Amino acid sequence: MTDEPQDEGTGTLFEAPPLAEQERMVEAVLFASSEPVTSADLEARMPHGSDAAQAVEILQKRYEGRGVRVVCVGEAWAIRTAPDLGFLMQKETVETRKLSRAAIETLAIVAYHQPCTRAEIEEIRGVSVSRGTIDQLLEMEWIRLGRRRMTPGRPVTFVVTPQFLDHFGLENARDLPGLKELRAAGLLENRPPPGTMPLGEGRDDSEDEDQTELFEEE
Repeated sequence: MTDEPQDEGTGTLFEAPPLAEQERMVEAVLFASSEPVTSADLEARMPHGSDAAQAVEILQKRYEGRGVRVVCVGEAWAIRTAPDLGFLMQKETVETRKLSRAAIETLAIVAYHQPCTRAEIEEIRGVSVSRGTIDQLLEMEWIRLGRRRMTPGRPVTFVVTPQFLDHFGLENARDLPGLKELRAAGLLENRPPPGTMPLGEGRDDSEDEDQTELFEEE
């Protein structure tokens, strides 16, 4: 039997480190991680009794107004460049992978209508979606499989991923820009409503292969 003192409140042999030290630990993990880290993962790495959520909150306030910020990505945390300084990273963040027009449209439909099935994507686009289009977005980890619908055939649904949110600097899908913002940014043409001119009228995915790519390789 040992005479080592125990913490009366927690029953542990050692007290949790000071909150300031926990903040430093969280900062070190987030700074070194290329992917967002959840509060649960942070606590698993920190000494027993640590409060990762509180440490993140303090760290987030400390970085307010700085060149980088502590941001929430889905249910995880990451250190990212301040949005107004993103132009400084333009050369470093150019995406070299290419997306066909079919993939762009499919991704947009999933983002704005998730969770949605393949049949629903095809109904909105007005054209069938090729397996290659879905596979490309899955391989890029911008969409993933969601829950199956409780309808005949139990079709699988698709939803966007934390990687998609992180790439576009979004906390969740509700932060996606509306039609007015897209048009103001020049990312959406002033076309007639979908009911008057179907998105995919008179074409299918095979015709998209020769379309101008969204991302061009340098």
